[in-house]
Amino acid sequence: MKAATTGRTPSGVRYAVHGVGAPVVLVAGSGGSGAIWEHHQVPALTAAGHQVITFDHRIPAAGPTAEKLAGDVRELTASLDLPPVPLVGHSLGALAVQELLVTDPAMATRAVLAATRGRPDPVGEALARAEQELADTELRLPAAYEAFVRLTQNLSPRTLADEDAAAEWLDLFELSALSGGDAVHRARALTRNRLAEYAAITTPLLVVGFADDLLAPAGLGREVAEAVPGGRYLELPDCGHLGFLERPAAFNRAVLDFLTDTTSGGLRAR
Repeated sequence: MKAATTGRTPSGVRYAVHGVGAPVVLVAGSGGSGAIWEHHQVPALTAAGHQVITFDHRIPAAGPTAEKLAGDVRELTASLDLPPVPLVGHSLGALAVQELLVTDPAMATRAVLAATRGRPDPVGEALARAEQELADTELRLPAAYEAFVRLTQNLSPRTLADEDAAAEWLDLFELSALSGGDAVHRARALTRNRLAEYAAITTPLLVVGFADDLLAPAGLGREVAEAVPGGRYLELPDCGHLGFLERPAAFNRAVLDFLTDTTSGGLRAR
């Protein structure tokens, strides 16, 4: 694959432009490295004739939010002088895309939201409180323990039952923990129900849920698709929160099919 062209926006957001063709912007979850897309999604999209733009999040001192990330996407598209383009977001990235679909509907021609939600839920709120309390203590968990927690939070039982795959993932999470990186790519907790606001979205929309997702349960993603007139929903089995990496072929096929589909309407598929 040809080397990407890289650059920075005026505020310092580092981006990479891969390939040529009709542009697509990929918005990662919390942790925010654009490289998360490069092993599976970038090759598939560029092979299909798309130019793919990825970028690294800025991490504000107060922590990332969907609104701040949406602002980075606005600046990125303006810096590159992009026309309205498809936006693909995962987790926090999906929440940022949802924000843009409400506030800047002319920015996106289509949108794919993976591992998303439109309202808080008790389990998600409890996890957010626990993570915040841990952060406030300024304690650092042992890398092996943190890697185990991330492994079980982000992957499906099917992957965990595959000993070779589980060992490989565990190594990746432990390396991330040792380097201080954020391997979670988890959506920040929503503080209020926004489903009613999504009824105003007119952009063609596909929501992809991952059946074994503990951090963004698939049912919450389905609610987002049902809230948007004509919204589509697809649920992929045997994958957790990082389903786009666990089952990349199925995820990529769903994205490419949606980007090339000229029909509209309320298809909701499992």
